[in-house]
Amino acid sequence: MQVEEIKIETPLTRQFTITVPADDIEGKVSERLAELGKTVKMPGFRPGHVPANILRKQYGPRIMGEVLERALSDSSAEVMKEKDLRPAMQPQVKIENFDEGKDLVYSITIEIMPDIEPVDFAKIKLENPVVALEDSMVDEALERIAAEQKVFEKTDEDRASVTEDALLVDFTGRVDGVEFPGGAAKDFQLELDSQNFIPGFIEQVVGAKPGENRKIKVTFPTDYGAEDMAGKDAEFEIDVKELRVRKGIEINDELAKAAGLESLDAMKDAIRERMGSEYGSISRNRLKRSLLDQLADLANFEIPARMADHEFAQIWQNISGEPLESPEQDHEGHDHGDHEGHDHGDQGAADQKVDPAAQARFQEFLKESGKTVDELKEEYRGIAARRVRLGLLLTETGRENNITVADEELNRAVVTEAQRFPGQEQQVVEFYQKDPAAREQLRAPLFEDKVIDFVLELASVSDKSVTADELMAEPGESAGEDEGKPKAKAKKKAAPKKAAPKKAAPKKAAPKKADAKKKAPAKKKEAKK
Repeated sequence: MQVEEIKIETPLTRQFTITVPADDIEGKVSERLAELGKTVKMPGFRPGHVPANILRKQYGPRIMGEVLERALSDSSAEVMKEKDLRPAMQPQVKIENFDEGKDLVYSITIEIMPDIEPVDFAKIKLENPVVALEDSMVDEALERIAAEQKVFEKTDEDRASVTEDALLVDFTGRVDGVEFPGGAAKDFQLELDSQNFIPGFIEQVVGAKPGENRKIKVTFPTDYGAEDMAGKDAEFEIDVKELRVRKGIEINDELAKAAGLESLDAMKDAIRERMGSEYGSISRNRLKRSLLDQLADLANFEIPARMADHEFAQIWQNISGEPLESPEQDHEGHDHGDHEGHDHGDQGAADQKVDPAAQARFQEFLKESGKTVDELKEEYRGIAARRVRLGLLLTETGRENNITVADEELNRAVVTEAQRFPGQEQQVVEFYQKDPAAREQLRAPLFEDKVIDFVLELASVSDKSVTADELMAEPGESAGEDEGKPKAKAKKKAAPKKAAPKKAAPKKAAPKKADAKKKAPAKKKEAKK
C-alpha cells in the first residue's frame, strides 16, 4: 500500500491519496471465492467441486464489491493509526481510479480532532443559587392546592347557572334521531368551565336552571376519536336537575387524604420534598449554565468545520421545521473511548421530513425577532460552534480522566425512559435493547452530567441565597439552556397539585398515547450548551 499526503491549508483537515495494489485485491477475491466454493451448491456439481471460473462468473462481482469495501475500510484505518489521527467525523472517501486487475487508487479527507489544552478547573469560581424553603412557602402551596380543588354542593338559589357553577343533569345524545353508544348518562355532574367537551356544547348549557330541558345541537370534530362519529351532527337532550356551586376546601387531614396521604403533616412533608427537589433541579441547571459560560470563554480552540455544519443543520431543522443538508455524523464508528458523550444527532437532515407546525412557529418567531432568515442563520451558526466547542472540551475532559458510563447506569436510564410510557414499558426496553444508536443517545447526557460533576468538584463553588422568584426568573440570553429553538414565555412553576378527575360526558377525543418506539430527539435532552 502506498500513501501520499496532500498538503492543504485547513488546519484540522488531512488528505491522502492511497494506492492498494491490484495483487492484494485479487488475492482477497480469490481467497473469498475459494471459501465460497467449499459450501456453494450449483446444479450439475457436487458441493466443493464447482470450477473456479464458474464461481468467479457467478459470484465475482459481489465478492469484488465486498473486497473493495473492506480494502477501503482497512487501508484508511491503517493510515489513521500510522499517522496517529483522531477523526472528528466519518472520513470522506473518493475512488479516483479502479478497474478489475488494476490498482485501487482513492483519496481520503479526514477532519481531525483539535488539540485541546487542559483547563485548570480550580480557577473557576461559581455561585450556586439556593432557595431556603420556609414554612410560609409550603403553606402557600397548600392554599393553591386547596383553591384548585373542584368540590361542588347543591344550592337552592333561584338563578341561571354561570361558568363557575356545575349542573347535575341527565342527557341523551342522538345522531339522525338514533341514540349512540356512550351518548347518554344520568345524574352526571357537568362543570361549566370544562374545556373537555365537544366545541359548542358547554356554551349552550351555561345559563340553564334546575327543571329546565334543553336541546343542544353540535357537530363532532372531524378528528374525533370514534371514527364512526367524526364530523357528524348530533343533538343532545339535557334535563337539568340541580344547580351546584363550588365549595371552599378546608386545609386539613381530609384534604391530605383526598390526595392519597395519611395526614396534613404528611402532605406538608411531601410538598416540601417536592419543592426542594424542583428548586434543587433548577439550581443545578443554573449552576451548569454558569459553568458552561465560563468554559465557553476558555474553549478557544479550532473546531472541525463539518462538525459545526452538522450541528447547525440540526439546530435549523429544530427551529424552522426545514431540513438542511448536513455532513454525515458518524465518527470513528462512534468509538466512545474518544468521543463518549458528544452526540451528533440521530440522522442526517436528508432523512428528516418537513414539519409544517414547526414552520408555522418559526414564521411567528421570525416576525417577533425582527431579523432576516440570514441574520438568524448567522446567529445560530455561532450557537452551533459554541455547542461543538463545549462538547469537545467536555468529551476530552472525560477521556483524559477516564470518565465513563457503566452499563448499569445506562440500564437505569432505559428503565426511567420506559416509565414515561405507562403500559408499554416492555416495548420501550426492547426498543433500546435492539437499537444501539438509541442507547448511545441516552448515554450522552449521562456522560456529560458525570463530566460536569467532575468539573464542579474541582471548581470553587459557593452557595448564594436567593428567593424562589429570583431562581425561577428567566435567566439571561448569553448561554440559554434552550438555545436552538424559539423561546416561549416563561411561566412560574406551580406547587404540586392533585390531578383533576376525568369527565365522562360528550367530550373531545383523548390524545393517543405516545408511540413507545419513538426515538430520542436528535438533540440531547440535557441542558443545551
